Amino acid sequence: MQGEIRIAVALIVRDNGDTLLVRKRGIPVYLQSGGRIEGTETPKATLAREMHEELGLKIPPSRMTPFGCFEAQAANVPDHIVVAHVFRVHLHDELITPAAEIEETVWVPIHEAPALPLAPLTRDHILTLYWQMQFGEDPHDRREARTTAA
Repeated sequence: MQGEIRIAVALIVRDNGDTLLVRKRGIPVYLQSGGRIEGTETPKATLAREMHEELGLKIPPSRMTPFGCFEAQAANVPDHIVVAHVFRVHLHDELITPAAEIEETVWVPIHEAPALPLAPLTRDHILTLYWQMQFGEDPHDRREARTTAA
C-alpha cells in the first residue's frame, strides 16, 4: 500500500511564458516550488509559506490562481504518491533567492522543459496541462509526430 503526501505547489510563470523549476538538494529531478501541507494549513497558506522559505518570495494568496489537483508518484519518497494542490503564480519583477533545501532554480521555456529530468507530477500533469493551455495540443502527441517524421 502506498502512502499519501498532501502538498501545495506553484506553477510559477512570467510574461514570456517561461516557468520556474527548482531542484531540491539531493534530488536529481526538477519540479515546482512548494511542499507539504501541515496540520490545518490551507493549500494557499502552505504555498505562501513554502515560496517564502524556498525562494524568498512574499506572494499573497490573492495572487494564487487554482490550476488543479493532481496525483502522481512522489519524486523523492519511495512507495508514496503526492496529492498536489497546484496554483498558478504570475511573477513580474520579483527577485528569486533560492534558500532552504533549494539547490537550483531555472527559468525554462515550456518547449524546452521535456529535455530536463522532471518529477512525475511536473512531467505528467502540470507541464502537460500548461502546454495544452499554451498550444492547444498534447506535448506527447507533438513528440510522437517528430519521432515518426524522423
